[in-house]
Amino acid sequence: MNTIESIINEIEKTETIIIHRHERPDPDALGSQLGLREVLRQTYPSKSIYAVGESEPSLLFLGEMDRIEDEVYEGALVIVCDTANTGRICDKRYTLGARLIKIDHHPNEEPYGDLVWVDTTASSTSEMMIMLCEEAKDRGYQLLSESALLLYAGIVGDTGRFRHNNTTAQTMQLTSKLIEVGFDQNQFYSQLHKRDLKITRLEGYVLQHFEVIDDAVGVMKLTKDVLNQFNVTSSESSQLVNCFSDVEGLRTWVFFVEDEEKIRVRLRSRGPIINAIAQEHNGGGHPMASGATVYSWSEAQEVVGKLIEACHKEKSV
Repeated sequence: MNTIESIINEIEKTETIIIHRHERPDPDALGSQLGLREVLRQTYPSKSIYAVGESEPSLLFLGEMDRIEDEVYEGALVIVCDTANTGRICDKRYTLGARLIKIDHHPNEEPYGDLVWVDTTASSTSEMMIMLCEEAKDRGYQLLSESALLLYAGIVGDTGRFRHNNTTAQTMQLTSKLIEVGFDQNQFYSQLHKRDLKITRLEGYVLQHFEVIDDAVGVMKLTKDVLNQFNVTSSESSQLVNCFSDVEGLRTWVFFVEDEEKIRVRLRSRGPIINAIAQEHNGGGHPMASGATVYSWSEAQEVVGKLIEACHKEKSV
């Protein structure tokens, strides 16, 4: 019995299923979480199936979170999507269930749970959800318009609209199954790229103030004062992480965003491996896209230094 089949068996024998994902969700976290919820609700109408966690205002068009009491976790199966380590799981009640399953495509640095399905060759956890549906076709699993849109959103988000090198032949083959189901792609992209005026104003600020070091490392520092000036939250600013990524010669770039007592770090790369740097600063992620947390601007400068060093190493190879 393979891992996917074991997961399906756990789902079939449990009446309450609660789906979590990581904090500060991106389209893949929400797409895989809500997509799985819709597939399971369609397949098992008599079961109680919930998706929990904080809402992300910029992605509310994908769907709403469920509000449940602690008692609902008694005897429940908990599934955590798109979350490499327990520290980033949104809604810490994930430990209250009877069984815990991890489904993720990040490097398996912390193999938590009773069942672990990690596939680092998948572009996204949403891609893995299509694989799960394909495996369970004979048990009645099917993709309908709403679940197809959600999983498409997750794949689009993590592949950068199919531009990143994590877009494989398998990614396109599985995505084609979503297209076959049918949903309004124009409406989806309109919602995905819709921005408040304040975000557009902040983007102009970022484009005027980011630095390029050694013609290879892009750096942007957003302080609390700047966020307050534009009335933008730390979470909302994540929409801009790639806004200067097309600058010629850029190999890596980093956004530092001051948030309460810490500074959130968003790292991206076109070549140098950056998740090892993230791991050294309370984070992790993909080799080309990672997140971290630092607690001073001097520590932020250490991260910049490591990015510069990574670019130098790449040149010398």
